[in-house]
Formats: sequence, C-alpha cells, structure tokens
Amino acid sequence: MDAFEQLAADIFWEEGYWVRNSFKVELTREEKVWIGRRSSPRWEIDLIAWHAARNELLALECKSYLDSGGVHAAHFQPGSRYAHRYKLFHDPVLRDTVLGRLRLQCIERGLCPADAGVRLGLICGHVTGHNARLLDEIFEANDWLLFGPEWLCSHLSRMAEGSYENTTAAVVAKLLLRSRAPEAGLATPIQKQTSN
Repeated sequence: MDAFEQLAADIFWEEGYWVRNSFKVELTREEKVWIGRRSSPRWEIDLIAWHAARNELLALECKSYLDSGGVHAAHFQPGSRYAHRYKLFHDPVLRDTVLGRLRLQCIERGLCPADAGVRLGLICGHVTGHNARLLDEIFEANDWLLFGPEWLCSHLSRMAEGSYENTTAAVVAKLLLRSRAPEAGLATPIQKQTSN
C-alpha cells in the first residue's frame, strides 16, 4: 500500500470517515465498451471515504509529489499532456461511469445507503502557491474536492495534540509536531549526538 495513501486514510479515519485504500471498481462489460476500454481491468481508486452524518462517499486520488514540482493547475486544463495522470478529472464519460458503478457497488455491499452522494477529490502533498490558487478555482468550478498541503499539515497538527492513536500518521505527527518542553536535565537525542 502506498504510504501517502495510508497517511490520507489515517486522517480521514480520525475525521469520522470509514476508509478503504486501493478500492477496485468492477465495471460491467457494457460499461467498459461505453468508456472505450473494452479490455480494461477493474478500475482502482486510491482511497474511498464514507461519512455517515454527511451521507457522502468520496472517491479520492492521492498524489504526494513531495520531491518534485508538485501538482500543477495546467495538468487539469483541457488538452493537457498529463491528462493520463488524472483520467477521472479529464474524461466526463469515464468519471460518471466509474463513480456511478462505485456508488452502486458500495450500496450493494451495504457500505453506504441508496441515497448516498459521490464526489471526486484529490489529495496532494506538494503544490506551489501559484498553482494552489489556480487549482482552487478549477476544482470549485467543477465541484471537485481538493485537499492540499495546508489541509494535511492542519490535520496532522491536530492529531499530534490529540490523544494517542496507534496509527502511523498519529505516531509520526506526535514525534515531529507535538510541542513540549524537554524535561529538565535530560538531553534530547540530537543534543547527545552533537555533544560527542
């Protein structure tokens, strides 16, 4: 399982969603013909998240891009050469078919009620300030959800200050972000290393 997807799943779990990573959407033969992918395997969504109180099922793509230029707004413009990275965002027939089948599949399995709404979103770990503003506009215009670096940091900070949870995200957040004064007279591991 992708580490960034697991981090996102831990955050959504803490926010009251049930989550499934790498969820396989089982398209029918007719649906595969309709989307122009007759031999397509099961469609995989990085993360699905269901919130009962909001009656909301989220289909989320996860892109960390931490050591790169990040997610670019131009990638979501029509005709982008990077459309293959974001197929559901670029192809409305594909998007409607996959999200429709996802909803039916979850209803049939008892994972959500029959009147559940489905929304597409992107979780990204790195984006420049300029691209963030443009992405906000694009996603809002299309009624897509965008969870960027600020959202991630905000939720990790909340996890760091909360009660102990045995998840990777919560433990790392506490190790790196929890603000606490070192106990008197005890050197931190970094101080010990530098003093030798």
